[in-house]
Amino acid sequence: MSTSAAKAPDVSVVVATYNRSDTVRGTIESLMNQECDGFAYEVIVVDNNSTDDTRHTIEELQATPGYENLHYFFEEQQGVSYARNRGIAAARAPVLAFTDDDIRPANNWVKAINDGFRRFPQADCIGGKVLPEIGTEFPAWLTSKHWTPLALMDLGDEAIELHVDTGAGLVGANMAVRAAALADVGSFRTQLQRVKGGIGSLEDHELQLRLSAAGKRLLYLPEVIVYAQVFAERLTMNYHRRWYCGHGHFYAVMRNEEFESSKIRLFGVPGHLYRRSCASLFGWLKYRLANKKDLEFQQELELQFFWGFFRKRLADRRSQARPRQQ
Repeated sequence: MSTSAAKAPDVSVVVATYNRSDTVRGTIESLMNQECDGFAYEVIVVDNNSTDDTRHTIEELQATPGYENLHYFFEEQQGVSYARNRGIAAARAPVLAFTDDDIRPANNWVKAINDGFRRFPQADCIGGKVLPEIGTEFPAWLTSKHWTPLALMDLGDEAIELHVDTGAGLVGANMAVRAAALADVGSFRTQLQRVKGGIGSLEDHELQLRLSAAGKRLLYLPEVIVYAQVFAERLTMNYHRRWYCGHGHFYAVMRNEEFESSKIRLFGVPGHLYRRSCASLFGWLKYRLANKKDLEFQQELELQFFWGFFRKRLADRRSQARPRQQ
Protein backbone atom coordinates (compact mmCIF):
# COMPACT_ATOMS: atom_id res chain seq x y z
CA MET A 1 0.00 0.00 0.00
CA SER A 2 1.06 3.62 -0.40
CA THR A 3 2.89 5.26 2.45
CA SER A 4 1.68 8.05 4.66
CA ALA A 5 1.45 11.57 3.24
CA ALA A 6 3.31 12.82 6.33
CA LYS A 7 6.66 11.66 4.90
CA ALA A 8 8.16 13.59 1.99
CA PRO A 9 8.13 11.33 -1.07
CA ASP A 10 11.28 9.86 -2.61
CA VAL A 11 9.48 9.33 -5.94
CA SER A 12 6.63 11.28 -7.56
CA VAL A 13 4.69 9.28 -10.15
CA VAL A 14 2.97 11.41 -12.80
CA VAL A 15 0.07 10.02 -14.84
CA ALA A 16 -1.53 12.13 -17.57
CA THR A 17 -5.02 10.98 -18.51
CA TYR A 18 -7.65 11.96 -21.06
CA ASN A 19 -11.10 10.35 -21.32
CA ARG A 20 -10.00 6.95 -20.07
CA SER A 21 -11.88 6.57 -16.82
CA ASP A 22 -12.37 2.90 -17.72
CA THR A 23 -8.62 2.16 -17.79
CA VAL A 24 -7.09 4.79 -15.50
CA ARG A 25 -8.75 3.19 -12.48
CA GLY A 26 -6.68 0.03 -12.96
CA THR A 27 -3.53 2.10 -13.48
CA ILE A 28 -4.08 3.99 -10.23
CA GLU A 29 -4.92 0.87 -8.26
CA SER A 30 -1.70 -0.75 -9.51
CA LEU A 31 0.28 2.33 -8.50
CA MET A 32 -1.29 2.67 -5.07
CA ASN A 33 -0.51 -0.94 -4.16
CA GLN A 34 3.23 -1.00 -4.76
CA GLU A 35 5.99 -2.53 -2.65
CA CYS A 36 7.45 0.43 -0.78
CA ASP A 37 9.50 -0.73 2.19
CA GLY A 38 11.96 1.95 3.26
CA PHE A 39 10.82 4.76 0.99
CA ALA A 40 7.77 6.91 0.25
CA TYR A 41 6.09 7.88 -3.00
CA GLU A 42 3.17 9.92 -4.26
CA VAL A 43 0.93 9.50 -7.31
CA ILE A 44 -0.10 12.61 -9.22
CA VAL A 45 -2.90 12.15 -11.75
CA VAL A 46 -3.39 15.03 -14.17
CA ASP A 47 -6.79 15.12 -15.85
CA ASN A 48 -6.13 16.67 -19.26
CA ASN A 49 -9.56 18.24 -19.80
CA SER A 50 -11.49 14.96 -19.83
CA THR A 51 -15.20 15.02 -20.64
CA ASP A 52 -16.02 11.59 -19.18
CA ASP A 53 -16.24 10.73 -15.47
CA THR A 54 -12.46 10.72 -14.94
CA ARG A 55 -12.63 13.26 -12.12
CA HIS A 56 -15.33 11.33 -10.28
CA THR A 57 -13.35 8.08 -10.68
CA ILE A 58 -10.19 9.59 -9.17
CA GLU A 59 -11.99 11.39 -6.35
CA GLU A 60 -13.72 8.11 -5.51
CA LEU A 61 -10.33 6.40 -5.33
CA GLN A 62 -8.92 9.19 -3.16
CA ALA A 63 -11.46 8.22 -0.49
CA THR A 64 -9.97 4.70 -0.30
CA PRO A 65 -8.05 4.03 2.94
CA GLY A 66 -4.31 4.03 2.25
CA TYR A 67 -4.65 6.25 -0.81
CA GLU A 68 -3.69 9.48 0.95
CA ASN A 69 -0.76 9.99 -1.44
CA LEU A 70 -3.03 10.07 -4.50
CA HIS A 71 -3.36 13.63 -5.80
CA TYR A 72 -5.66 14.99 -8.52
CA PHE A 73 -4.93 17.99 -10.75
CA PHE A 74 -6.79 19.40 -13.74
CA GLU A 75 -4.99 20.76 -16.81
CA GLU A 76 -7.19 22.61 -19.27
CA GLN A 77 -4.60 23.09 -22.03
CA GLN A 78 -4.94 20.06 -24.27
CA GLY A 79 -1.95 17.82 -24.81
CA VAL A 80 0.11 15.25 -22.94
CA SER A 81 3.07 17.62 -22.51
CA TYR A 82 0.88 20.24 -20.85
CA ALA A 83 -0.49 17.55 -18.54
CA ARG A 84 2.91 16.09 -17.65
CA ASN A 85 4.38 19.54 -17.09
CA ARG A 86 1.51 20.27 -14.69
CA GLY A 87 2.43 17.13 -12.82
CA ILE A 88 6.11 18.11 -12.76
CA ALA A 89 5.19 21.46 -11.22
CA ALA A 90 3.19 19.72 -8.47
CA ALA A 91 5.73 16.98 -7.72
CA ARG A 92 7.62 17.07 -4.42
CA ALA A 93 10.15 14.27 -4.89
CA PRO A 94 13.73 14.32 -6.24
CA VAL A 95 12.77 11.61 -8.75
CA LEU A 96 9.83 11.89 -11.17
CA ALA A 97 8.43 8.75 -12.80
CA PHE A 98 6.07 8.88 -15.77
CA THR A 99 3.53 6.37 -16.97
CA ASP A 100 0.26 6.38 -18.92
CA ASP A 101 -3.40 5.72 -18.23
CA ASP A 102 -3.46 2.42 -20.15
CA ILE A 103 -0.53 0.91 -18.22
CA ARG A 104 -0.34 -1.63 -15.38
CA PRO A 105 3.02 -1.28 -13.63
CA ALA A 106 4.54 -4.36 -12.02
CA ASN A 107 3.97 -4.34 -8.26
CA ASN A 108 7.64 -3.49 -7.64
CA TRP A 109 7.87 -0.79 -10.35
CA VAL A 110 8.33 2.23 -8.08
CA LYS A 111 10.74 0.27 -5.87
CA ALA A 112 12.78 -0.77 -8.92
CA ILE A 113 13.02 2.88 -9.99
CA ASN A 114 14.04 4.04 -6.53
CA ASP A 115 16.57 1.22 -6.18
CA GLY A 116 17.88 1.89 -9.68
CA PHE A 117 18.79 5.48 -8.94
CA ARG A 118 20.47 4.39 -5.71
CA ARG A 119 22.48 1.65 -7.42
CA PHE A 120 23.45 3.92 -10.31
CA PRO A 121 23.95 7.40 -8.84
CA GLN A 122 25.50 8.56 -12.11
CA ALA A 123 22.20 7.95 -13.97
CA ASP A 124 19.87 10.90 -14.57
CA CYS A 125 17.11 9.05 -16.41
CA ILE A 126 16.13 5.38 -16.22
CA GLY A 127 13.42 3.17 -17.63
CA GLY A 128 12.81 -0.40 -18.66
CA LYS A 129 10.54 -2.87 -20.38
CA VAL A 130 7.10 -1.99 -21.70
CA LEU A 131 5.50 -5.36 -22.36
CA PRO A 132 2.06 -6.22 -23.74
CA GLU A 133 -0.48 -7.43 -21.23
CA ILE A 134 -0.34 -11.19 -20.82
CA GLY A 135 -2.74 -12.81 -23.26
CA THR A 136 -2.46 -10.13 -25.97
CA GLU A 137 -2.88 -11.78 -29.36
CA PHE A 138 -1.00 -10.23 -32.27
CA PRO A 139 -1.75 -10.71 -35.97
CA ALA A 140 0.91 -12.70 -37.84
CA TRP A 141 2.47 -9.63 -39.48
CA LEU A 142 2.91 -7.74 -36.20
CA THR A 143 6.18 -9.06 -34.82
CA SER A 144 8.46 -7.32 -32.31
CA LYS A 145 9.94 -5.41 -35.29
CA HIS A 146 6.64 -3.49 -35.41
CA TRP A 147 6.44 -2.71 -31.69
CA THR A 148 7.49 0.94 -31.90
CA PRO A 149 4.00 2.31 -32.79
CA LEU A 150 2.60 0.30 -29.89
CA ALA A 151 5.01 2.00 -27.44
CA LEU A 152 6.29 -1.44 -26.43
CA MET A 153 9.95 -2.11 -25.70
CA ASP A 154 12.18 -4.96 -24.59
CA LEU A 155 15.94 -4.45 -24.91
CA GLY A 156 16.82 -7.67 -23.11
CA ASP A 157 17.78 -8.68 -19.61
CA GLU A 158 20.96 -6.68 -19.07
CA ALA A 159 21.37 -3.07 -17.94
CA ILE A 160 22.33 -0.82 -20.88
CA GLU A 161 23.52 2.77 -21.02
CA LEU A 162 21.52 4.40 -23.81
CA HIS A 163 22.72 6.84 -26.46
CA VAL A 164 19.47 8.13 -27.91
CA ASP A 165 21.12 10.19 -30.65
CA THR A 166 22.34 7.00 -32.33
CA GLY A 167 20.17 4.22 -30.90
CA ALA A 168 17.18 3.24 -28.83
CA GLY A 169 15.59 5.46 -26.23
CA LEU A 170 13.11 4.91 -23.44
CA VAL A 171 9.32 4.84 -23.76
CA GLY A 172 7.52 7.66 -21.96
CA ALA A 173 5.15 5.18 -20.32
CA ASN A 174 8.10 3.79 -18.36
CA MET A 175 10.58 6.58 -17.75
CA ALA A 176 11.91 8.26 -14.60
CA VAL A 177 14.05 11.39 -14.41
CA ARG A 178 15.83 13.18 -11.60
CA ALA A 179 14.09 16.48 -10.84
CA ALA A 180 17.48 18.21 -10.91
CA ALA A 181 18.05 17.03 -14.49
CA LEU A 182 14.66 18.37 -15.56
CA ALA A 183 15.48 21.68 -13.88
CA ASP A 184 18.65 21.82 -16.00
CA VAL A 185 17.16 21.00 -19.41
CA GLY A 186 13.49 21.96 -19.07
CA SER A 187 10.37 19.82 -19.28
CA PHE A 188 8.31 18.39 -22.14
CA ARG A 189 7.99 20.46 -25.33
CA THR A 190 4.39 21.19 -26.21
CA GLN A 191 4.94 21.56 -29.98
CA LEU A 192 5.85 17.85 -30.19
CA GLN A 193 3.12 16.47 -27.95
CA ARG A 194 0.35 13.97 -28.42
CA VAL A 195 -3.05 15.69 -28.35
CA LYS A 196 -6.20 13.66 -27.69
CA GLY A 197 -6.08 10.78 -30.19
CA GLY A 198 -3.03 12.00 -32.08
CA ILE A 199 -0.22 9.54 -32.77
CA GLY A 200 3.45 9.58 -33.77
CA SER A 201 4.47 12.35 -31.37
CA LEU A 202 8.03 12.93 -30.14
CA GLU A 203 7.78 14.69 -26.78
CA ASP A 204 9.44 11.77 -24.94
CA HIS A 205 12.26 11.27 -27.44
CA GLU A 206 13.05 14.97 -27.73
CA LEU A 207 13.37 15.30 -23.95
CA GLN A 208 15.80 12.40 -23.94
CA LEU A 209 17.82 14.03 -26.72
CA ARG A 210 18.09 17.21 -24.63
CA LEU A 211 19.14 15.22 -21.59
CA SER A 212 21.81 13.44 -23.60
CA ALA A 213 23.05 16.68 -25.20
CA ALA A 214 23.40 18.17 -21.70
CA GLY A 215 25.66 15.31 -20.63
CA LYS A 216 22.98 13.48 -18.66
CA ARG A 217 23.17 9.69 -18.58
CA LEU A 218 20.25 7.46 -19.57
CA LEU A 219 19.98 3.86 -18.44
CA TYR A 220 17.79 0.90 -19.37
CA LEU A 221 17.14 -1.46 -16.46
CA PRO A 222 15.34 -4.71 -17.33
CA GLU A 223 13.75 -5.05 -13.87
CA VAL A 224 11.79 -1.80 -14.33
CA ILE A 225 8.67 -3.28 -15.95
CA VAL A 226 5.21 -2.10 -16.93
CA TYR A 227 2.47 -3.81 -18.93
CA ALA A 228 0.53 -2.00 -21.64
CA GLN A 229 -3.01 -2.58 -22.77
CA VAL A 230 -2.82 -2.93 -26.55
CA PHE A 231 -6.10 -1.68 -27.97
CA ALA A 232 -7.56 -3.52 -30.97
CA GLU A 233 -7.21 -0.43 -33.17
CA ARG A 234 -3.42 -0.53 -32.72
CA LEU A 235 -3.26 -4.07 -34.12
CA THR A 236 -4.31 -2.90 -37.58
CA MET A 237 -2.07 -1.98 -40.51
CA ASN A 238 -3.93 1.30 -40.95
CA TYR A 239 -2.98 2.40 -37.42
CA HIS A 240 0.69 1.70 -38.15
CA ARG A 241 0.48 3.66 -41.41
CA ARG A 242 -1.01 6.62 -39.55
CA TRP A 243 1.60 6.36 -36.80
CA TYR A 244 4.56 6.44 -39.20
CA CYS A 245 3.06 9.34 -41.12
CA GLY A 246 2.50 11.22 -37.85
CA HIS A 247 6.02 10.38 -36.72
CA GLY A 248 7.40 11.89 -39.91
CA HIS A 249 5.32 15.01 -39.31
CA PHE A 250 6.73 15.49 -35.80
CA TYR A 251 10.30 14.88 -36.98
CA ALA A 252 9.77 17.77 -39.40
CA VAL A 253 8.51 19.90 -36.50
CA MET A 254 11.43 18.94 -34.23
CA ARG A 255 14.17 20.07 -36.67
CA ASN A 256 16.89 18.01 -35.03
CA GLU A 257 20.25 19.26 -36.33
CA GLU A 258 21.92 15.86 -36.49
CA PHE A 259 18.97 14.23 -38.28
CA GLU A 260 18.90 17.06 -40.83
CA SER A 261 22.64 17.41 -41.40
CA SER A 262 22.52 16.66 -45.17
CA LYS A 263 24.19 19.29 -47.36
CA ILE A 264 21.60 18.86 -50.12
CA ARG A 265 18.02 19.90 -49.42
CA LEU A 266 14.91 20.09 -51.59
CA PHE A 267 11.68 21.75 -50.40
CA GLY A 268 13.27 21.91 -46.94
CA VAL A 269 13.72 18.12 -46.82
CA PRO A 270 17.27 16.77 -46.25
CA GLY A 271 18.74 14.75 -49.08
CA HIS A 272 19.25 11.58 -47.08
CA LEU A 273 15.48 11.24 -46.67
CA TYR A 274 15.03 11.23 -50.45
CA ARG A 275 17.71 8.54 -50.75
CA ARG A 276 16.10 6.52 -48.00
CA SER A 277 12.63 6.81 -49.53
CA CYS A 278 13.92 5.74 -52.95
CA ALA A 279 15.50 2.67 -51.37
CA SER A 280 12.22 1.97 -49.55
CA LEU A 281 10.25 2.30 -52.80
CA PHE A 282 12.57 -0.15 -54.52
CA GLY A 283 12.34 -2.52 -51.53
CA TRP A 284 8.54 -2.25 -51.47
CA LEU A 285 8.35 -3.25 -55.14
CA LYS A 286 10.88 -6.07 -54.73
CA TYR A 287 9.10 -7.61 -51.75
CA ARG A 288 5.70 -7.14 -53.33
CA LEU A 289 6.80 -9.09 -56.40
CA ALA A 290 8.32 -11.74 -54.13
CA ASN A 291 5.06 -11.92 -52.12
CA LYS A 292 6.88 -11.21 -48.85
CA LYS A 293 4.07 -9.31 -47.15
CA ASP A 294 5.80 -8.49 -43.86
CA LEU A 295 8.90 -7.02 -45.54
CA GLU A 296 6.74 -5.20 -48.09
CA PHE A 297 4.77 -3.58 -45.28
CA GLN A 298 7.92 -2.47 -43.47
CA GLN A 299 9.08 -0.64 -46.61
CA GLU A 300 5.64 0.94 -46.96
CA LEU A 301 5.90 2.30 -43.42
CA GLU A 302 9.22 3.98 -44.28
CA LEU A 303 7.45 5.69 -47.17
CA GLN A 304 4.66 6.79 -44.82
CA PHE A 305 7.30 8.43 -42.59
CA PHE A 306 8.75 10.29 -45.58
CA TRP A 307 5.30 11.44 -46.69
CA GLY A 308 4.49 12.84 -43.23
CA PHE A 309 7.83 14.71 -43.12
CA PHE A 310 7.58 16.00 -46.70
CA ARG A 311 3.97 17.13 -46.31
CA LYS A 312 4.78 19.12 -43.16
CA ARG A 313 7.79 20.83 -44.74
CA LEU A 314 5.80 21.69 -47.86
CA ALA A 315 3.05 23.20 -45.69
CA ASP A 316 5.67 25.24 -43.81
CA ARG A 317 7.10 26.62 -47.07
CA ARG A 318 3.67 27.57 -48.35
CA SER A 319 2.87 29.28 -45.05
CA GLN A 320 6.12 31.27 -45.19
CA ALA A 321 5.51 32.25 -48.80
CA ARG A 322 1.96 33.44 -48.13
CA PRO A 323 1.91 37.27 -48.03
CA ARG A 324 1.09 38.74 -44.64
CA GLN A 325 -2.07 40.73 -44.32
CA GLN A 326 -1.69 44.35 -43.27
